[in-house]
Amino acid sequence: MVNIPRKRGADIELQNLSKFYGNLSAVENVNLSFNAGEFVTFLGPSGSGKSTTLMMIAGFTVPSSGEIKVNGSSIIQQPVHKRNIGMVFQNYALFPHLSVAQNVSFPLEMRGRGRSEIAERVKRGLASVRLDQLGDRRPAQLSGGQQQRVALARALVFEPPVLLLDEPLGALDAKLREEMKFELKQLHQNVGATIIFVTHDQEEALTLSDRVAVFNRGKVVQYGTPEALYNSPESRFVAEFIGESNLLQGTVLETNADGCRLRLADGIELTAPLRSGWSEPKKSATYMLRLEPVVLGAAAASKEVCIEARLEEFLFVGNAIKYLLRIGADIFIKARAHATGKSQDFRTGDTLKVGWNREDMLLVDSQ
Repeated sequence: MVNIPRKRGADIELQNLSKFYGNLSAVENVNLSFNAGEFVTFLGPSGSGKSTTLMMIAGFTVPSSGEIKVNGSSIIQQPVHKRNIGMVFQNYALFPHLSVAQNVSFPLEMRGRGRSEIAERVKRGLASVRLDQLGDRRPAQLSGGQQQRVALARALVFEPPVLLLDEPLGALDAKLREEMKFELKQLHQNVGATIIFVTHDQEEALTLSDRVAVFNRGKVVQYGTPEALYNSPESRFVAEFIGESNLLQGTVLETNADGCRLRLADGIELTAPLRSGWSEPKKSATYMLRLEPVVLGAAAASKEVCIEARLEEFLFVGNAIKYLLRIGADIFIKARAHATGKSQDFRTGDTLKVGWNREDMLLVDSQ
C-alpha cells in the first residue's frame, strides 16, 4: 500500500449521549473520549446501540440528549456535510452508474475543489488502496474486497480527521475479511485519522483496536485496551462476550485471607481469589477461567486446583486442539492445547486429571 501524507486525527468526546425511540432506549448516557489518531472499536451484539452511536457521531441520527465534541467544539447542531467526517457503510453505498474514479472524486466535487486538485487527490487515493489501475471500471466489475477499498478511498480522499466504519467487513467472505484486517491496520498507520469501527466480531475488535468500547443494551459496559478486556473483564457479560472462557458458578461457603471458598454443583469445592475493588460475594460467585491455563493429564498434578475429569469430546482446529471435559454431572470445563503429538494422546471417554492455578480464576459476578 502506497503511503499518503499523514494527517493528524481529531480528539472526540461523547458526553451523556442518548437516543430514545418513544419509550425504547437505544443508547443511554454514553460517555466516551477518543484521542487523536486512535483506532477505537464499538463492539457488541445486535441491537446493543453501537451503530446508533456511530450514526449520531456522523450526523445521520439526531441524539435525544447529550453532546458530541470534536477537538473541543460541539458538532451536535452541524449537518452531515459540515462535520468533515469520512464514512464507510456496511454495503459500501457506491454509485453503480459512476466509475471508480468518479465515485472517489464525488466528495471533492461536492466541496467545490478544482479539477487539478481533484485529479491529483483521486490518483493518490486510489494508489493508497492499490486500485490505481482500475479507475475506469464500474463497481459491479469489482470484487467485494475491491469495492470496499473504493469506499475507503472515497471516505479518505478529502482527508477527514475522523473516519467512521460501520461493519465494513460484514459482507466479505472469511478469507477477504482476514486480508482486509491487515489493509485497515496499515491504512490507519498511513493516514493517522481517528477511526471508529463498528463490529459484532470480537476477533476484529481485538486485532485492530487501540481501545474497545463494549456495548450492551444501549450502554457501554467496559472501555479499555483489548488486553484489559480479555484478561480483566469487569462483568460476566464481557467475560462471556470477549474470547472463550469457562464460567464456574457456585455457592459461597466463606471468605477469608485465602480468598473465596466456593462449592460448585455435585459438591466440588475450591478456593478462588477475591478481586480488588469488588465487594466480597455473600451468597454466590461466578469466576472466569480462560481455556489456555487449563492443563490435562500428568501436568495437572502440579496445579493448585486439580480435579478428575472425563474427556467428552475434542476438536482439531489447526494448530490447536480444544477439549470438552466433564468434572461433575452438570459441570463442563473447556481447554485448549497446542496440536502436538502429546496433545493427541487423550481419547474420548478417558478419565484424566484437569488442573489450573487459583490466580487463573477471575471473579466476574457476585451476590
